[in-house]
Amino acid sequence: MTTATQRRGRKIMMTPEERDAFLAEQRTCRVATVAADGTPHVSPLWFAWDGTSLWLYSLSRSRRWADLRADGRVAVIVDAGEEYGELRGVELSGRIEFVGEVPRTGEPCPELDAPERLFAHKNFGLTEMVYDGRHAWARLTPDKIASWDFRKMAMQNPADA
Repeated sequence: MTTATQRRGRKIMMTPEERDAFLAEQRTCRVATVAADGTPHVSPLWFAWDGTSLWLYSLSRSRRWADLRADGRVAVIVDAGEEYGELRGVELSGRIEFVGEVPRTGEPCPELDAPERLFAHKNFGLTEMVYDGRHAWARLTPDKIASWDFRKMAMQNPADA
């Protein structure tokens, strides 16, 4: 995966290990798409992170899915924290790739074995994916990743800020 290097906020950016752990524990992301007329749309969605790609399991008859089919560019935010000094998150952007049948009914697709296992375990505590015939998979292998962890500010010397 070749991703753009984060230029700003390096003092508070997550290490790759911190980022992977954060994305593995978080459940909900916000997906930003653009409609054909240029109207932006942001919606929450559960996801799985495999260390390289963000796997989005979306309703295949949703505005988000229609937007992604028309224009595969996407930005996704995963964040956490209540107080300012607790804020942390990851922004990923790039182009979506659709994987598997639409909608997903469980046809064999080796490429989906790992993300479906991750998704089922993280979100449902199951060892196998349950299919409802309404959702489908989109994979974002990001071109750009930016991260922040404001908890690191408390660890920095104020003179360095």
